[in-house]
Amino acid sequence: MHAAILTDTTKCIGCRECVIACKKENRLPPDLPRRWSRDDGLSARNWTSVVEGPGGAYVRKQCRHCLEPACVASCPVGALTKTDLGPVVYDARKCMGCRYCMMACPYGIPRYDWDQTVPYIRKCILCYETRLKKGRQPACTEACPTKATIFGDRDELIELAKARIREKPDLYVHRVWGEREVGGASVLYISDVDLKFLTYNRELPPEPMPQRTKLAMNAVPFTFAGVVAAMAGLNWIIDRRRKLQEHPEGDEAPQEGRSNG
Repeated sequence: MHAAILTDTTKCIGCRECVIACKKENRLPPDLPRRWSRDDGLSARNWTSVVEGPGGAYVRKQCRHCLEPACVASCPVGALTKTDLGPVVYDARKCMGCRYCMMACPYGIPRYDWDQTVPYIRKCILCYETRLKKGRQPACTEACPTKATIFGDRDELIELAKARIREKPDLYVHRVWGEREVGGASVLYISDVDLKFLTYNRELPPEPMPQRTKLAMNAVPFTFAGVVAAMAGLNWIIDRRRKLQEHPEGDEAPQEGRSNG
């Protein structure tokens, strides 16, 4: 089974029971108002949110748990991993706080825990340790009173999504979001409104992001070596200038090992 979530925005009433369940399950503290988290409600303390989309539609936002995640490919220390069950999970013990995953994610999901002395990345892990590994569904889907967001096998949920669209072609946009974008995701959507706003009004390509990320990450060691070489050269120039200032041309510089007699 490849664990997945299907969210049907036409069934969402904006009750935010999924948000409450997520915070309770993961023991997340009360959120703090931040200017940079007002747009979508996500933060290190809020791993899922319900945002208002076009036409007043309620749309749940969370980590998409990509099939080929760019965040995993961009992490130089392996703090983020894609599990066999589907969720992309995070190991804070390995994280060095570089935030490459934040820059790589096409959905802008990972958030930095600015309130901690030693900050870490935070995001939805689909209740992997506390529920999925024990054969239980995520807390968010269990809590949804209208079944607007449901849990199941990815292939089966895609078939269900397409069946709903066929049954009500005048209601839904004829698209399953998450089926193909950047290689596909484990969090899927069907909706009566365009969900492009979830990707900053950009149309994502079908090709997985790691194909591009890998090229950039392969260049990191060479870039680092180049910076080190440049800094060493700059240090040599500065040191040489200082010596010339101390001993202008024509002055006799002290010679090591010179006899005083």
